[in-house]
Amino acid sequence: MSPVRIAILGATSHIAKGLIASWRRRDDRELLLYARSPERVREFISLIGCKDPVIVPVEEFGRLPCDVVVNCIGIADPGKLKNEAATIFTVTETWDRRVLEYLSTCPDALYINLSSGAIYGSEFSRPVDESSPAVFPVNAMTASEFYGIAKLHAEARHRAASGLNIVDLRIFSYFSRFIDPATRFLMTDIILALKSGNELVTTPGNIVRDYVNPDDLVSLMDLVIARKNLNGVYDVYSRKPVTKFEILESFAADFGLKFRVIEDAKPVTATGTKDHYYSLNYRAAELGYQPRHSSLDSLRREALFLQQGFW
Repeated sequence: MSPVRIAILGATSHIAKGLIASWRRRDDRELLLYARSPERVREFISLIGCKDPVIVPVEEFGRLPCDVVVNCIGIADPGKLKNEAATIFTVTETWDRRVLEYLSTCPDALYINLSSGAIYGSEFSRPVDESSPAVFPVNAMTASEFYGIAKLHAEARHRAASGLNIVDLRIFSYFSRFIDPATRFLMTDIILALKSGNELVTTPGNIVRDYVNPDDLVSLMDLVIARKNLNGVYDVYSRKPVTKFEILESFAADFGLKFRVIEDAKPVTATGTKDHYYSLNYRAAELGYQPRHSSLDSLRREALFLQQGFW
C-alpha cells in the first residue's frame, strides 16, 4: 500500500515538531511540511534526522495533493498571545478557510485541526465533561477570551460542513523536548530554573493540568487517520492529570529543582486563570484511544531529554 501523505501546516510549531519526530521514519507516512520559514524546518530536520520530507512555504499549500491535513498554525506562546490577542481571529480563520477550500476540491481528504480546551471558556473551577457548555462573559469580554472564541468559531464551521472529513482535537496541555524555551509556560519556567540553578517563584494556587504525551497524541491521530470518514470533535487527555505541586515536588526530588511560594507572583495567563484545566470527556475511547502515559510520567520523560542538552 502507498503511504498516507500528510500535510502539516505550521511545521515549526511545538506540537508539529513532535508529530514530525514520531512519523519521520515510518514507511506508511509521507510528510509535506509547510511553514513560513522553510529554513527553520530544515534546521529542525537536520537536528533530528528525517527521511526526505517535502518542505514547502506555507503560502503554497494546496498545490500538492495530500490525504491528510494537520493544522498546527496558531499563536501558542502565552506571552505573544497576550500581546497579540486580536490577531488570533485572523490567523485562525485565514488558514482554516484555506484548508476547507482544499477539502472542497478533494472531499476524500481528512482535516485534523488542533483545537483547544480554551473553547469551553473561562469556567474551570472543576474539570469539564461531555455536558459542559462554553461559558464566556459576553457583556464583559476581555482579550483572554479571544483565543477560545476563535477556536469555537472554527469548530462551528467544521460541524456545519458535516459532509467533509474534519476532526477537531482539543488539547488542554502539552509539553515536549521540542518546546521553545522562550515561551512562558510553567514547564519552561521549571526547565530554565533547573538549567540556571535559580529558584523558581510560584503562586500558592495548586492548579491541575493534563499534559498529553507526544506519543499518545500521535496514537490518537493515527486512529483518526485509520477511521478517516469522520466529522467530529474529541477532547485529548492523558492517563492521569497532575497538580502543580505534584510537578514541583517531583522535580525537586528527582532533578534538584529549587522553588519558593509567594503570594504576589504573577504568572502569564493569556487565556485566563484555569484551576482545573482538563477534561473528563472520554469520547476518544470510542476510536480505541487508550493513553499510555500519565501527565507526570510524560513531563519527567521529556525533561530528561532536555537535561541531556537538547536545548
